[in-house]
Amino acid sequence: MPPKTNTSSAKKGTVLDKVVTTIRALKDTSGKGSSRTAITKYIKSEFDYDNATALKKALKQGVDNGILEQNGQSFRVVGDPVYESTSNKEDELQIEIVREGTGDQAKIGDAVTVKYVGKLDNFENGYEFDKASSFTFVLGDGEVIKGWDKGVEGMKIGGKRKLIVPSKLGYGKRGCKPDIPPNATLYFKVSLKSIRSIDE
Repeated sequence: MPPKTNTSSAKKGTVLDKVVTTIRALKDTSGKGSSRTAITKYIKSEFDYDNATALKKALKQGVDNGILEQNGQSFRVVGDPVYESTSNKEDELQIEIVREGTGDQAKIGDAVTVKYVGKLDNFENGYEFDKASSFTFVLGDGEVIKGWDKGVEGMKIGGKRKLIVPSKLGYGKRGCKPDIPPNATLYFKVSLKSIRSIDE
């Protein structure tokens, strides 16, 4: 089992030390680990370190040496506990697959273009606060609310989903004036139009 590290020692340590500290700080509850994007952003903000090549090497070194376990584009520290989500059903994202779509699945780090409608209260006659026929963002990069990052991941081109996004994965206690009140549950119909891979 790898040695425990804290932030202060990681600042002086290797890039792999920074990665281990970061994964433990992020405390991912999915069971898969922390995404490469989340790790990169945390290291940049907490350690003021931004070297994509060295980070990629450190992740590979960690996996090769049995320190890290890789699941797709996510990483966790071998031997560390899987963090349990303390949320209840009302706090969980609900996804209904209306149409599956075809081809590759959208994954963290892809640039995706979607068509969507967002409503309050319900899908059919709720207040429509937002919509777009074409909106592009990088999946998992924090450019959109967390409910979208989670809800669009795994979609295929031509696919359509209904997302019920709880407040904590949306705009939270503050809401988003003037249209979204505090603690609002959001209802989205999302169609995936295209996926573009971004080279690491």
